[in-house]
Amino acid sequence: MATKQGQVKKTLLEQYSRPRVNGIAAITIKEDDELLEAKLTNGKSQILVAVKSGKLVRFEESKTRPMGRGASGVRGITLADEQDEVIGMVSVNDMNSEILVVSENGYGKRSSLEDYRITNRGGKGVKTLNITEKTGRLVSINNVTDADDLMIINKSGLTIRMEVSDLRVMGRATQGVRLINIKGNDSIAAVTKVMKEEEAEEVEFEDVSATVSKEISSIEATDFDDNADTDEENEESQE
Repeated sequence: MATKQGQVKKTLLEQYSRPRVNGIAAITIKEDDELLEAKLTNGKSQILVAVKSGKLVRFEESKTRPMGRGASGVRGITLADEQDEVIGMVSVNDMNSEILVVSENGYGKRSSLEDYRITNRGGKGVKTLNITEKTGRLVSINNVTDADDLMIINKSGLTIRMEVSDLRVMGRATQGVRLINIKGNDSIAAVTKVMKEEEAEEVEFEDVSATVSKEISSIEATDFDDNADTDEENEESQE
């Protein structure tokens, strides 16, 4: 788990095996803090925690010992100032995946996981995106591959879908490229990855028409033959 103020906590899943109707305590939240995200790990995962100021810390899951449900956790990343806060956490199991970050003004960047060196938890982290007035602050982090699509939703309700493979891999010190045009005071509300849609097979209209025509002809021929047999039977009965 990760909170907005930079606390992280790991708890064994079996401790949540007996939930109550009204829920059970998962973490003790300190004043002026709130739970942001929870991810499943396998014991050997790597954790990435990013903040609004554009920094990211990457550390081994083993650096955080398992704690009880009532614990408040330990320091995962140090915030830059009072306005800074955690915007996302990623649990990485596939070391060949890339990291995609998006800023509030619609800029994004896809970088190799290896660009972010492994450090101890609790540090200030390394730069993920060159934050400027043009880009705005960081709002999203995801681990992605070419097999993923990206869904971006603005606060105004506008949504776009794009292929991750269309974004080239860039160095982590750049400001990235524009993913979506932002107008006026609008900004990015949410970013998530989704499975890429399989392209449906295209069938030409002529082929469909030909198939339908053959089926109609077959039906008409069958009806005609059936009527002919009926007429012959009637004639025989009259004789």
